[in-house]
Amino acid sequence: MSKTTSLRIAAGEWVPWTRVEVLGNGTVTILGPMANLFHILAQKLGFQYELVQPEDNMWGVPDAAGSWSGMFGMLQRQEVEMAVGPFAVSRARETVCDFSEAFYSETFAILMIRPSLQSDWSGFLKPFTSVVWSLLLAAAVFICVTFSFIARQESKIFNVSHRNTVASTVMWVLRTLLQDSTDGLPETDGIRLVVVTWLLASLVFMTSYSGILTAMLTVPKVTIPIDSIEDLVAQSALPWRLEAGSMLYQYYQEATEGIRKAMFDGRAGAFRDCWQDRSLIAGGQFAGVCDKTTMYKAMSWDFSTSGQCHLYISREAAYTNVLIAMAFKNNSSYKEKADYWIRRVKESGLIDLWLKKETSNTSQCLLPPSVSTSSGSVSSLDLNAFVGSFLLLLAGLASATLMFLLELCVTNVLKKQYLY
Repeated sequence: MSKTTSLRIAAGEWVPWTRVEVLGNGTVTILGPMANLFHILAQKLGFQYELVQPEDNMWGVPDAAGSWSGMFGMLQRQEVEMAVGPFAVSRARETVCDFSEAFYSETFAILMIRPSLQSDWSGFLKPFTSVVWSLLLAAAVFICVTFSFIARQESKIFNVSHRNTVASTVMWVLRTLLQDSTDGLPETDGIRLVVVTWLLASLVFMTSYSGILTAMLTVPKVTIPIDSIEDLVAQSALPWRLEAGSMLYQYYQEATEGIRKAMFDGRAGAFRDCWQDRSLIAGGQFAGVCDKTTMYKAMSWDFSTSGQCHLYISREAAYTNVLIAMAFKNNSSYKEKADYWIRRVKESGLIDLWLKKETSNTSQCLLPPSVSTSSGSVSSLDLNAFVGSFLLLLAGLASATLMFLLELCVTNVLKKQYLY
């Protein structure tokens, strides 16, 4: 081919793959891994080029008549020879262009504000589940009833005085459960067996409770409310958006039922991409569904500029194994030779190396929130760790004060009745 051949090439921005810059004279230039790959193709295939952008700055989606917008519209109308992109390969897109050999496999997930430690006033109840607490309460009631019943029966059998009232039995059960010392020892074997059984059970319960509670307070675990598409759809606290004109937007738009339809119907609109709106996502304005490569770049920027991690990537993917490629107009004479050089560059490892340089400084932010926020040593306990305990204490004191005032009132009323 002649080296003087000049081609029109469509270009769009997808950080970190491609960054678009428009010079003062209107000339469009690109930077990043795709710029490196494209310059190799231009050199090896021997063509000059003019980079152009679509008027809507979109990748492109079809309308009801089958006409595409964005760069895919330019390829469909054969206004350009190829488009740099890169692009996620899909069946719908293959109807309007020919994709090059794929050189990367992408995964899509949810990018959102990073979960952080939250004070929980009911944290002192968390060592046991509600079922365990219910069974423990039932066991305490059962021991009280059993203790009282056996004590009464054995006092009749052995002709001994019965000194265990219901109130004293309840207090003994509670004191034992709270690991408080008790006075006296039952005189009969039946009661002694009940006492030994409850003492052992209380020891197991309270030792387990104190150990688990200590671990939870000193090494707290961050609760992650959203870690999958199912979690995202099931909650209403954090709105979500889809990338406008993306393959994933079309993927959810075409759904007629199930979680995909719920995902599309419940969206709070669309956004440009996770790089352009990274600050809004880090600020908790919304969650975005986009590719992990862009997420890594956003995390790298976040940690490099602030020294902290404000973004979190869901562990479960929204879409996996998405092939990434360049796009050519149908029957382009450049595609076959371009595939050869793309394959050579891919096999050399250059694409992975270029991407790694763009997404460095992300290792700290990729750690789970509970790990990355830990200082590596036992943390001090602050007031937030005991909010629930103090509330319980205040409730107990208020109840005791109310009971005292009630007893005082009743006593005064009885005294007046006695005097008169």
